[in-house]
Amino acid sequence: MSINNIRKEVMKTLEKNVDGFLTDYLIPPEKIWQPSDFLPNPQSANFMHEVEEIRELSKDLDNDFWISLVGDMITEEALPTYESWLMDLDGISQHEEEGDNGWAKWIRMWTAEENRHGDVLNKYIYLSGRVNMREVEVTTQHLIADGFDIGTSRDPYKNFVYTSFQELATYVSHNNVAKIARKAGMKNLGKMCKIIAGDEMRHHKAYTEFVRQIFKVDPSEMMLAYFDMMKLKITMPAMHLRESFEAKGSLFDRFSEVAQRAGVYTSFDYVDIMRKLNKAWEIDKISGLTAEAEKARAYLMKLPERMERIAERIVVPDTKHQFKWMNPLV
Repeated sequence: MSINNIRKEVMKTLEKNVDGFLTDYLIPPEKIWQPSDFLPNPQSANFMHEVEEIRELSKDLDNDFWISLVGDMITEEALPTYESWLMDLDGISQHEEEGDNGWAKWIRMWTAEENRHGDVLNKYIYLSGRVNMREVEVTTQHLIADGFDIGTSRDPYKNFVYTSFQELATYVSHNNVAKIARKAGMKNLGKMCKIIAGDEMRHHKAYTEFVRQIFKVDPSEMMLAYFDMMKLKITMPAMHLRESFEAKGSLFDRFSEVAQRAGVYTSFDYVDIMRKLNKAWEIDKISGLTAEAEKARAYLMKLPERMERIAERIVVPDTKHQFKWMNPLV
């Protein structure tokens, strides 16, 4: 049997547990928070006062913070790209006789939860007055239209490594933004980003569980898929960021510098995520590996230390890049 067919069989086996995954890791719309829970109520007599308060507090945070927050928001808003990519994986189908299979149902419900993140951040940023929303909207449209290639093809094993990593990365980013906002006295923004981070952690736990289950039934191929993803290095969802009239990807390096300088997402965070994944999957304890998979494991065990040495040598420039996203303070 081919590798692709084995993967499909493994996905079909795990699909039997999808209903349990939905219950354990996702929350029904009626029970979970919604964006309006954190935003000024336009039907309230205090609406304009609350908006003015947001605008005044927003002046206390520098451009690096707002650029980082906008980047987080744009990344969340690009959900159509992520859903369409995941729906194309081997083992995930929208075309069964009875409609979506279990995995397709998971992807749709996960997307529905994630959609709230971009929604609430977009509205809050709009109300802050600190951002040129038209330029941000152009960037978002470009990011969705440009798509992305995360180096996984239709391989569910590699894709679940990617989502395990990225959900933890977004947890880190939103959690750090929450800390900065709270320190600046923006308690509601801090609470908002903290609860978004909580969603991301819950989703991270789901995807790491999927990988853990695959390791139980197909350990060598799962190890090799993990190795392939980490050797290539995880591609960020915002890799193709651009401003109006600029080339695809031309903004990403500048944005990454800002996020590192602001302490929102750094090279050391990347290394820490690798360590956490190795620990979560207990790759040092997995047995029954082929010789090739054993070599892959040895590489993965040493990789965080190697990457940490590289991170220690990185010097983040203090260049204050101009972003079309930002409105000048008045």
